[in-house]
Amino acid sequence: MPAKIEVRKSAETTYEVQLTDEKSKSSHAVTLKDSDYTRLTRNQVAPEELIRRSFEFLLEHEAKESILSRFDLTVISRYFPQYESEIKKRLAGT
Repeated sequence: MPAKIEVRKSAETTYEVQLTDEKSKSSHAVTLKDSDYTRLTRNQVAPEELIRRSFEFLLEHEAKESILSRFDLTVISRYFPQYESEIKKRLAGT
């Protein structure tokens, strides 16, 4: 069973993400600058949807326990260079 992803805004540019599967739960704080949000989504989806889909991407590439507990969304590209082009494709199909 894939992990359940819950996203909620907790501050101006910070979102809390809870990942839950049958074995455990993890919590993550993700920052998202307005300029990065606009560049990645062209304002076509809510920021929470971008973050949720980004976590879907991460979970396809690593275990939830390997995901950093605090990070800026753009850090994903350092670990997975294909992230930005892939997330734009996925969101275009929304």
